[in-house]
Amino acid sequence: MNPSHYTDMIRPSLDLLTSEQMKAIHSYSINILEKTGIQVESKDALRIFEKSNAVRIDNHTVFIQAELINHAIEQAPSSIDIYNKTGEHAFTLGEKQGRETFFGIGVTNSYFQDIMTGIPRPFTRNDMQVSTKLGDILDNYDTVSTLGIPSDVDARKLDLFSALDMYANTSKPLVLLISGENTIASVFDILSYLHGDISKKPFIIPYLNPITPLVLNKSTTDKMMVSIDHQLPVMFSNYCMYGGSSPVTEAGTLALLNAELLAGLVFSQVFREGSKMILGSLPSAFNMATMRSSYTPTSYLLNLAIAEMMHFYNIPHCGTSGSNNGWEADILASADLWQNHLSSCIGKIGCAPFVGGNLDSMAFSPNSVVLSNHIIGEAKKFSRGFSLNDESVNLNEIHSVGHGGNYFTSEQTLASIMGISSEEEIWPALSLDSWEKMGRPKAENYLKDYSLNLYNQAKKESEEYADIIRKGDEYISNLPD
Repeated sequence: MNPSHYTDMIRPSLDLLTSEQMKAIHSYSINILEKTGIQVESKDALRIFEKSNAVRIDNHTVFIQAELINHAIEQAPSSIDIYNKTGEHAFTLGEKQGRETFFGIGVTNSYFQDIMTGIPRPFTRNDMQVSTKLGDILDNYDTVSTLGIPSDVDARKLDLFSALDMYANTSKPLVLLISGENTIASVFDILSYLHGDISKKPFIIPYLNPITPLVLNKSTTDKMMVSIDHQLPVMFSNYCMYGGSSPVTEAGTLALLNAELLAGLVFSQVFREGSKMILGSLPSAFNMATMRSSYTPTSYLLNLAIAEMMHFYNIPHCGTSGSNNGWEADILASADLWQNHLSSCIGKIGCAPFVGGNLDSMAFSPNSVVLSNHIIGEAKKFSRGFSLNDESVNLNEIHSVGHGGNYFTSEQTLASIMGISSEEEIWPALSLDSWEKMGRPKAENYLKDYSLNLYNQAKKESEEYADIIRKGDEYISNLPD
């Protein structure tokens, strides 16, 4: 058979939208920005918008014409190179969208969930340091995002300590959520002090949010301008609760979220053409009975649809991470993690940077991080598919084994033995008899023990970076209050 007659790799893929549907969503979003507009809080941001003749400003509402939106899409980079702390290329967002998804741990949890008991306690600076190192150790994570909100530091300098503790404990790229209104420049200053040039080979990705529905808040535009001045890629992501802050219908929410992302993109390109933007959404549901948000199957559909819109625009994408609904690393969490990670790996998700939160993203869970690392690995294996060619079919071997034989000792089996017979790192393979003899152990207990061993390893390795922490602490202590 001539290999040129077919595709060598067989890979699963997940597509939601047709080309015509994506064009329709784009048209709806343009209609929103032209007729409803986006509210812009900052006078500085309004002055940026005023540079374009394709906007109309009424008080603090900016109405954006289609020609400017389409121009911004054309000007924004279609791929963004991300580096690690040592200056090596880590990955490219945009280029392989739909073929490779990048995951990270985070994000801004107020509590830390004890590995063995599951009991939450206030998140501390030490938790930031050790948990960052845990994310550094686990192979299936590509980034580390701001993990929590330390309760044991001066709130005015919280962003500085968080950036320091993360920088010291991983070489992986950092997604930074900076809560302070006027601290982002200081965060970049301390990172430049510790590292040197942070612009040439960016390993820092500031994460910024507009306010849904249709508000570009001052804090976000201020931080965006500082980030772009530092030539850093910006992760611009909106969060909604459909039926609450966005329409209850999937289509209405999709059009609204897409419009907000386009508004942020336009602002970045009017401020400086060619600014590196990563766009995406965190769609959740609002439950009026419990007055809480949660991820649902609809959330993951919307996540995939937004990713496809960014692929349609050739814009790098970021999306949801499946963390939120669990109480611990439990059945509830596992269902969402599997749904998110598998659909991400076979959809067009660019990156999913916020794994590890439970209880409405209030509690950071090392167990959930470790469980997710396993799930991501399995999802990636599934998404890789398999090859179809003369070598993989191996008709000669099939003819040789013939009828009623076996392939246990065939050359092809022996050459692949490590790939098909690898032992599980977390759970042993138990028969019914061996499970009974061991006292019917619970699978979650193996996960806890494995997570605790990894966390202790991370704690030990984290102590090796005390010099960087001391240098940063001294820098922060000399800053004016």
